Amino acid sequence: MQIKESAEDYLEKILILSNKNSLVRSIDIVNYMKLSKPSVSVAMKKLRENGYILMDNDGYITLTKEGKKIAEKIYERHMFITKWLQDLGVPEEIASSDACKIEHVLSVETFDAIKEKYKNGKCKNCNGCK
Repeated sequence: MQIKESAEDYLEKILILSNKNSLVRSIDIVNYMKLSKPSVSVAMKKLRENGYILMDNDGYITLTKEGKKIAEKIYERHMFITKWLQDLGVPEEIASSDACKIEHVLSVETFDAIKEKYKNGKCKNCNGCK
């Protein structure tokens, strides 16, 4: 199932926050993503309706199995692409920002090919991509 980039971003941020603190609420997402409360509220409702998150009576958010699967995929892409760009000489802040854009548009095949080619921080077919 294809989901929107914004939904992927929310799921990724919920994963990151839940790794830092076991309990995540909408206000934590508001503060982390620097978004308005109403925007986050609408997004959480959609994620809940689509089965990507659960929200208990106290407002604590947890990822469902499907939500966690998507979040982990996006987070892996983000971390890998950020490191890859930094290794190419891109400053960290720019690399992270660009990775956030790139992570959503790469096909599974393209991302897997890049990962395979660039194992252990070196291009598989050369000596460090000099």
